[in-house]
Amino acid sequence: EVQLAESAGGLAQAGGSLRLGCTAPGITSADYARCWVRQAPGKEREGISCVNNNGRHSWYANSVKGRFTTSRDNANTVYLQMDSLKPEDTAVYYCNANRVGNDYWGQGTQVTVSS
Repeated sequence: EVQLAESAGGLAQAGGSLRLGCTAPGITSADYARCWVRQAPGKEREGISCVNNNGRHSWYANSVKGRFTTSRDNANTVYLQMDSLKPEDTAVYYCNANRVGNDYWGQGTQVTVSS
C-alpha cells in the first residue's frame, strides 16, 4: 500500500505564508500527476492544485489562484507554497498522486489561518 507523506502544516496569520511538502515513497513519481486537495470544517473536499507528471503544466482553483504555487523537484517531492493566506484557507490539506488506474493519498495535515 502506497502512503504519501505530507509535512506538518501549521498556524499562520492572515496575509502570511506556509509551505507544505509531500513525498511519495514507493512510486515512480515522474509517472504521476500530483495534486493538492483540502477539506474545511463542514465542507466537501476541494481540489485546489495539480501539476502534471513532468511538472510543466499546472492547474489552480479560482479560490487559490495567484496565491498558491505548486512545484515538484527531480525526486518525488511536491510542494505547495501558500502566500497571502486567508482565514478561509483553514482546512486539512491532502496530497495526491494519480495516474490511470492508481490513486494514492496522504493522511492530511492541518493548516489554520487566524484573522
